[in-house]
Amino acid sequence: MKTGSGRPRGARADAETPTEIILVKNVRSLRATYQVKLLAYLAKERGKSLVLLLPRGFAPHESLVNLTERFPGLIRTEIEG
Repeated sequence: MKTGSGRPRGARADAETPTEIILVKNVRSLRATYQVKLLAYLAKERGKSLVLLLPRGFAPHESLVNLTERFPGLIRTEIEG
């Protein structure tokens, strides 16, 4: 996918293990952003799971809930702290 200026878009995980792609977010609410969707796709293609590390008090946005329900077992959230 490209931006309006024609530059390619991408996303980078914070860490990757043999079984997981890990994304750390320090937010109260998280939507199913382009970054989350792209990393979920990458995890699925590589046979891994996407792990979202989030702070205490986190509440998922409806779009993130819908994405996790569409792909059961692919995206996991872990609360830190």
